[in-house]
Amino acid sequence: MKRLVTSLAMFTALTAAATAADLPRRAPPPVFTPVPVFTWTGFYAGFNAGYGFDASSNSATTVVGVSPANRIFATGNALQTGVLAFSNTSGNEGFVGGGQIGYNYQFTPGSGVVVGIEADAQYADFGRQRNRFSAIGANGSAIVPGTLIFNPNGLSGLDYFGTVRGRLGYAFDRTLFYATGGFAYGAGGGRQFGSGVSSDDFQTGYAVGGGIEYALPTDSFLNFFRSSAVTVKVEGLYVNLDRNRNAAGAFATNNLGQLVTTTSPGVTVVAGPANNRRDTEFAVIRAGVNYKFGTY
Repeated sequence: MKRLVTSLAMFTALTAAATAADLPRRAPPPVFTPVPVFTWTGFYAGFNAGYGFDASSNSATTVVGVSPANRIFATGNALQTGVLAFSNTSGNEGFVGGGQIGYNYQFTPGSGVVVGIEADAQYADFGRQRNRFSAIGANGSAIVPGTLIFNPNGLSGLDYFGTVRGRLGYAFDRTLFYATGGFAYGAGGGRQFGSGVSSDDFQTGYAVGGGIEYALPTDSFLNFFRSSAVTVKVEGLYVNLDRNRNAAGAFATNNLGQLVTTTSPGVTVVAGPANNRRDTEFAVIRAGVNYKFGTY
């Protein structure tokens, strides 16, 4: 009897152990991995290209009358009076392209306010034909050979410009809308007329504008770095560079090499002042690509 009870007890224990082994085991809790939130904070650098459009509000024709004493017009051996008319309608318009660097700070990752600063330098193919003129001499006279004609307002092309601007915007995750404004500078050759020497006329002013920028997803075929660090943007800027007020400059050197100015005897400004203030004004529409250092 005692052996039977012992055998039953052992059987029961073995059966309970086998049943317990078949019960499902409790799995460990999953490890929580937070989804990275994109932020615009960080340094960036890139390049851009676009087109500039003249925005000048002053394009009046400059007309200058000259007397025989200036030796500009002649019929045979007789010196004549005449008129020089300069067309100022050809403006700052053409291709622009260059690069930019900057830094953004986003107050709240994801969506939120973004502030930043950006500097850029641009090549500009502007105003190559701004000094066109026509000459009308009395009695059918022509310009004396050897005479050099210059626009008294000193218009010429802009070779390059750049800006240093602040940026203020709001980000909706990977899309950033922003306004921008700040300091602008630029220069162009050939503004110092009358001496026959071309020189750079450095100008300063301001630039304002705005744009939209988008950070490409990592799986985008345009994201050649396969990271969240590539952004594309479209931007518009208005740039105003102040030339300041000119002194009345030379508009011609005659066939004797004598410098003829708009204040010389016998020279009369018929219409359009020679001492004129003309800011360099233009608008730029451009597209750009940036690489942001740091993926998130």
